[in-house]
Amino acid sequence: MEKAKHAHGKAKEHHGDEGHNGDHHDHHRVMIEDFKKRFWLSLVLSILVLMLSPMIQEFLGFEVSFNGSLYMLFGLSSVVFFYGGWPFLTGLRDEQKEGAPGMMTLIAVAITVAYVYSSAVVFGLQGKMFFWELVTLIDIMLVGHWIEMKSVLGASKALELLVSMMPSEAHKVHGDHIMDVKLEELQKDDIILIKPGEKVPADGQIIEGESYLNESMLTGESKPVKKDKDQQVIGGSINGNGSLKVKVVYTGKDSYLNKVITLVQEAQKAKSKTQHLADRAAKWLTYIALTVGFGTLAIWLLLGFEFVYALERMVTVMVISCPHALGLAIPLVVAISTAISAQKGLLIRNRTAFENSRKISALIFDKTGTLTKGDFGVTRYKSLAEKYSDDEILRLAGALEQSSEHPIAVGITKKIKDLKADIPKAENFNAITGKGVEARIEGLDVKVVSPGYLKDKSLKISKGVYGSVAETVVFVIINEQLAGYIALADEIRPESKEAIRHFKENNIKVMMATGDNKAVAKAVSDELGLDGFYAEVLPHQKVEIVKEMQDKGEFVAMTGDGVNDAPALAQANVGIAVGSGTDIAAETADIILVNSNPQDILNLILFGKATYNKMIQNLIWATAYNAFAIPLAAGALYAIGFVLGPAVGAVFMSLSTVIVAVNAQLLKRQINNK
Repeated sequence: MEKAKHAHGKAKEHHGDEGHNGDHHDHHRVMIEDFKKRFWLSLVLSILVLMLSPMIQEFLGFEVSFNGSLYMLFGLSSVVFFYGGWPFLTGLRDEQKEGAPGMMTLIAVAITVAYVYSSAVVFGLQGKMFFWELVTLIDIMLVGHWIEMKSVLGASKALELLVSMMPSEAHKVHGDHIMDVKLEELQKDDIILIKPGEKVPADGQIIEGESYLNESMLTGESKPVKKDKDQQVIGGSINGNGSLKVKVVYTGKDSYLNKVITLVQEAQKAKSKTQHLADRAAKWLTYIALTVGFGTLAIWLLLGFEFVYALERMVTVMVISCPHALGLAIPLVVAISTAISAQKGLLIRNRTAFENSRKISALIFDKTGTLTKGDFGVTRYKSLAEKYSDDEILRLAGALEQSSEHPIAVGITKKIKDLKADIPKAENFNAITGKGVEARIEGLDVKVVSPGYLKDKSLKISKGVYGSVAETVVFVIINEQLAGYIALADEIRPESKEAIRHFKENNIKVMMATGDNKAVAKAVSDELGLDGFYAEVLPHQKVEIVKEMQDKGEFVAMTGDGVNDAPALAQANVGIAVGSGTDIAAETADIILVNSNPQDILNLILFGKATYNKMIQNLIWATAYNAFAIPLAAGALYAIGFVLGPAVGAVFMSLSTVIVAVNAQLLKRQINNK
């Protein structure tokens, strides 16, 4: 997590190159324990330092003095300085190596100046010792870091939960025997048994049995999903009350869950424009603090004050102006929003696009599988050539569609299976981008294409082909002649209407671009109350639609399947891949929706707004705090008798960090309530 670098400069020392999320969290826990130990030991020694400090004795009205007490005070303070202050001293070293002075530099300079000056007083220099302020300052900084790192770890618990979803073992079927094997030993094409109530150990295809699976933590789908033979299961989902035999398709890094975890990790590491702004602000704050700190020392000396007083003002400025809250403001929000969004079926690849989703003013939807269920059923099929029967048209189309996962292909294949017809073998298969598919079948050149293909080739469509406006029609072309058609119906999603109503309430225009014919597109558009539609559109034409809307000043989000719609997704201000199912490798999309539910796009916009607002709230708090605190630390109110000491400054700095952390954590409640 990016915050590791802000929170403790010695990250590299412990961190190494952590490729695995579990290792990262183990490292983070070790760091928390380390700060905890340093804090408790430093606190015990600090109590002794306070008892031996002349100023504290005078203030509390007691005296502890013996031969060598000053040297004992020096020794105890040295242990606190080197042991308790070590994370800050190594942080200074690391920040200087990277050429990026920051929080660690400020703390390290403050405690080093205080320690060196106080040590010099012990060994003869005229002045006052600064040991009690030094040790209390280190104690407060240690406890502040301890609390802050626990907050960062808590922010990643949602991601940890994803990691923990996989079981450690699987029941591998080997002939008549079933053996328990480690998950890493599973290979593609292995057969595994999943008992009722167990977690699915790998992505695969059901070969025997049926059950309801709970995929809510993976896809955001709240209801258990019924699965039976030939359907896909996702590793990490929870089996219901049926036993399943599953053929393993993906394991390890290729599995859906691992891809999700990788995407979340990359998104958490990635920086948006808002993060870069915060980084620049933190960097400038460091330079300002160093300048103001040494300037404060010089001014108080020029005003005739004692060196120890001027030094105290300088140290307070250094401590109170640490850009700790500023450094934490964005990464903590990022960690929370990215992990929780993933659990709700929103996978973020581009953080800036996610934050910009709040600006969306126009949405372009694909129809099939997004606004509609994508569950096509064949309603009619007919031959338009005497030499082919109706069933022959369906059979030849099935040969082309049997290996495709497109909803129309699934509908055609299902109809052939229901009729128990044989599906012939297809050779030289080829996809006609955005228009259909073609292959050689039983010596015939067969194509299954959209209405747009017929329009391009100037092929006339017979009367009576289009029946109900709710039907989608595909055409079968044999040896370049129109030979028949297949009509399918797709039901509109019940949640589409409500989602579109919410979009309109948020002043977002909703358009539809579909390859379907105009009659079907109009029927869907009218039923859902869309602002407009484009029918018989090919993928490359969707780019022009996006550009046209952008030219009108709209901030456009495009939804598509991530493959055919890649150019339009890339052109849009926010590209959203939908209907991807377990295939989340939509390279051109900014955000991937695991489910094709339009309600999820509404959630995306609401999450984006909530996330951005939290970032801005944290940035405003962190910068306003410093603008207010630095003058106080420098002694601006000295004239009315108000002066901040270093220890009080450290309390304020830590409190500022805790406020930012708590505010970021409130995002969980906001997102979960949406």
